[in-house]
Amino acid sequence: MTADDSYGRLDDDDYPAYTMGRAAEMLGTTQGFLRAIGEARLITPLRSEGGHRRYSRYQLRIAARARELVDQGTPIEAACRIVILEDQLEEAQRINAEHRRTASQHTADI
Repeated sequence: MTADDSYGRLDDDDYPAYTMGRAAEMLGTTQGFLRAIGEARLITPLRSEGGHRRYSRYQLRIAARARELVDQGTPIEAACRIVILEDQLEEAQRINAEHRRTASQHTADI
């Protein structure tokens, strides 16, 4: 890997750059919370060659949303399900918007 390759990853939301300890610190939570949302399959951290969990910025945003819901009193399993549904809704809305753009461009071309 060259230095240019490494620098390119700084902007990659999916690059697993954060250790479990650093991720927990950034989120103001415990490593146990991160393990729990992993067990609930909300996020699946990648593993380093040594077997340590590594988290991406995207995963940290997902974990932060789950923590917000848990802090409001939502059980962790329910919080994970809510976050999954919110993520699916956001993706569906993005796809629908793209279909609308494509359809309107097609109509304009006729």
